Amino acid sequence: MTDISLADLVSRPTVGIRRVLPRSAAPGFFGPALNRVATALDAAGAEPAGPPFVRYRGSPADVVDIEVGFSLTVPYSESGSLTCDHLPAGPAVQTVHIGPYEHLPRTYRRIATWAAGRSLWLREDLWEEYESDPTTDPDPMTWRTRVVWPVALRRSGPADGLDRSAFLARPMLDYRRAREFGESLSDMAP
Repeated sequence: MTDISLADLVSRPTVGIRRVLPRSAAPGFFGPALNRVATALDAAGAEPAGPPFVRYRGSPADVVDIEVGFSLTVPYSESGSLTCDHLPAGPAVQTVHIGPYEHLPRTYRRIATWAAGRSLWLREDLWEEYESDPTTDPDPMTWRTRVVWPVALRRSGPADGLDRSAFLARPMLDYRRAREFGESLSDMAP
């Protein structure tokens, strides 16, 4: 894993497929959904602005709310059955996990510990960007997954210049729930 850092993100338009489905069905959803989105982008002549992502909304339980897609440089105009949305602007903790998807819970635990030590609340909405392609990079020990987890301050902190006003009304996770959240994602990795 690379170093954990706090970033001030810029909103990015996205296109994807969003579903609320049983947690056990999530792993089988990722690949086909990404293929459908990529096919639609190709047909429309649109280019992704970054790697594919999976966005988790709310705390995973027996049923999960997930979106699979790509960020874009401009909003997608031909939605059809696709979800046009955006990755939010604002402060977020991020790091790059290097290794197999099964080891992502370790990265989530490290993020939760890091954020708690800096008086940051982790939001219930986060995403993973898959910087490596397992179909072209068969060695899971080299796979790169950027984990991005929006945050808010628990109390006044250092003057870091980040605008937190847009995040203060959104749901947040405490340290214990954040660790459980990371653990719960382990069986859903693509």
